[in-house]
Amino acid sequence: MTFETANSVTHKLWDRSTMHHELDALVHDLSVRHNTAKSNIAVHASGPNTFTLSLNHGAANLDSASA
Repeated sequence: MTFETANSVTHKLWDRSTMHHELDALVHDLSVRHNTAKSNIAVHASGPNTFTLSLNHGAANLDSASA
C-alpha cells in the first residue's frame, strides 16, 4: 500500500526483511523526482510498519541559501 502526494510518499511495509531495500528505493525515487539530494528526504514512522517520506524543507532551504 502506497499513497503519494506531490511532496511525500507513505508506504506500508508488508515484509520487514525488505525494509531497508524498500525505504532506500523510495528515498532514491523521491530525490530523483524532486532533483534533490537523498539527505534532503525525511523519513518518519507514521504507524505500525508504515513510513512517510517527504522533502525536508529545512535542509532544502539551507542548501539554497548557501548556494
